[in-house]
Amino acid sequence: MSKATDWFVVAVNGGNFLVSVEKLAIKNVYKIFGDQPEQAMQLVREGKNKDQIFAQTGQTLGVNNASLSINEGEIFVIMGLSGSGKSTLVRLLNRLIEPTAGEIWVNGRDITKLTARQLREFRRTEISMVFQSFALMPHLTVVDNVAFGLELAGQSAKSRHEAALLALDKVGLTARANSYPDELSGGMQQRVGLARALANSSQILLMDEAFSALDPLIRTEMQDELVKLQEQDKRTIIFISHDLDEAIRIGNRIAIMQGGVVVQVGTAEEILRNPANDYVRSFFKGVDATSVLSAADIARKTQVNIIDHRGMGVHGALEQLRQNDREYGYVIRPDQRLLGIVSVDTLRRVAQSSPNPKLQDAFLPDILTISHDTHINNLYEPLAHYPYGLPVLDERGCYRGSVTRNSLLEFLHQQAAQTGTSQP
Repeated sequence: MSKATDWFVVAVNGGNFLVSVEKLAIKNVYKIFGDQPEQAMQLVREGKNKDQIFAQTGQTLGVNNASLSINEGEIFVIMGLSGSGKSTLVRLLNRLIEPTAGEIWVNGRDITKLTARQLREFRRTEISMVFQSFALMPHLTVVDNVAFGLELAGQSAKSRHEAALLALDKVGLTARANSYPDELSGGMQQRVGLARALANSSQILLMDEAFSALDPLIRTEMQDELVKLQEQDKRTIIFISHDLDEAIRIGNRIAIMQGGVVVQVGTAEEILRNPANDYVRSFFKGVDATSVLSAADIARKTQVNIIDHRGMGVHGALEQLRQNDREYGYVIRPDQRLLGIVSVDTLRRVAQSSPNPKLQDAFLPDILTISHDTHINNLYEPLAHYPYGLPVLDERGCYRGSVTRNSLLEFLHQQAAQTGTSQP
């Protein structure tokens, strides 16, 4: 499954680097529920936690000093247990709930400073929201439900109808445009809710546990649908969930909240490898690491890497393999691009068949390369069919190392020792 994030390339000191584009930034945001927020804020400054503040003031600390940077084009999942502040945080992003303190920057402007009129325009053109409840109006057809927000915005009947039909096409419901909500399944109704959010073409989509009311099979289908739509439109999606499997399945990055605090942000792989505390660790307890960690996590450069340069030839490559007692070598350019794989047998055969042998003539045919983000549980079969370690390439095609049967077995053994479980 591909997960898209928008990047641009910059050149620094002769090299290219991928840089993400920030779409939304949350800076030191607080939310106090109650009629005396300043009293509670004083206790926050004194270092009191959520429970202590409630006991002393009766005020509820919903979000505590949250800071996040969300990139353009990514699916960013915010998760936590009930009461952790995740739903409050997402409602701050379009000011359905007003922040007590802090800044929320969207497309380069602080939306906490917007007037009521500017805020309405912001919600109409730049941000949409999909709730857990479908909230469809039973007396309106599907297409009219999708177009309803555009009608409130003052669009003509023709333009809003066209926009609604386009949105329904994106979620595969064009044929049900003239149906009524009670004629649709739960999954279809949620697709209508998603289409309604897509209809105004906003580039930021907030989704508050949007799939949690669906049956497991339909929920999985909707997750796949969301990722497919993301491939097409590259929206920035902030998705609230309490389901780790869902977060791993759709999220480019995950933020975990506890007691109103953002305790850790990262990819599923990063959090699984280095959980910030026991609360985060408990979320990932029992997660099959092979379905989360990727080939890059176990790739090694301990095999023989033969740098292809003017002085390197067949005999030099053979000598490198002999000195390192290796059967295979990985031929790479100075910029780390993989050119091919050679073996002792192919090098000897080429050396004996030509007075001026060329290194590329010794390359193994039809080699298999592995993308760096391939999950470990997808490596078992290819490793069983190839005698050499599989070369791992990053998103730029550069060599990251190789995965061998031994390195995979060593990883599985380590996981079994840490979890007390057997591995395949």
